[in-house]
Amino acid sequence: MKAILTSSLGGSIKADGMRIPIPLMRENGQLDKIKAFWHENSKILLVSASPDDYGRNEGILNCLKESFHMSGLNFSLFMMCDARTEKLIERLSEMDVILLTGGHVPTQNTFLKRIRLKERLRKYEGLIIAWSAGSMNCAEIVYAGPESEGEAIDPNYQRWISGLGLTKVNILPHFERIKEDILDGFRLIEDITYADSIGHEILALNDGSYIVVDGVTETLYGEAYSIKDGCQKQICKNGESIILESKP
Repeated sequence: MKAILTSSLGGSIKADGMRIPIPLMRENGQLDKIKAFWHENSKILLVSASPDDYGRNEGILNCLKESFHMSGLNFSLFMMCDARTEKLIERLSEMDVILLTGGHVPTQNTFLKRIRLKERLRKYEGLIIAWSAGSMNCAEIVYAGPESEGEAIDPNYQRWISGLGLTKVNILPHFERIKEDILDGFRLIEDITYADSIGHEILALNDGSYIVVDGVTETLYGEAYSIKDGCQKQICKNGESIILESKP
């Protein structure tokens, strides 16, 4: 099994409130890396982050179908697994590609547990492509940092939850977009993420940056920052890559 964990997959833009399909992101060789692992006429299963939001799910599915064609990624089957179609996960072994969408991290995490994706992936030999929340939920222990109003001040909100176990890396996506955000009166990065990083390392990725997990190495491509013990430092630049982990 191989995994490509991205901050953003790309594939669409908003115009007049509508999602318009465009090719997937090419920054730092992201699309080329996907193509290197791609099988002709792949069978694809898209796993939702919002299993009960059928309108959103249909929009994502239709947009990605067009985007994949535009990007030169051929497929013979492209299906959505959400609350209506949970039983599709039983066909996991038939799939060449599993897509894990972005969305609300805890909501997706609950759904992934419901369909027992972690257990099912143990024998999976295909390609996993994830973005945003999907990438975050691939961690062994997921950093589900507050993102919705009220979560930063909710004493019962769980910021660390069990994930799929594909990596030990905690990804914080869209860093260039969220680093000035305010949530519940707190600065998202300086007040919340820095505090949560005590005793933990969180890798903040800009859109266009991603991690490839191939079973032997974990390699980071593009601009990224390590946030650990309340401190931040850049660890990789656009056009460059670093090995995060290499197994003997």
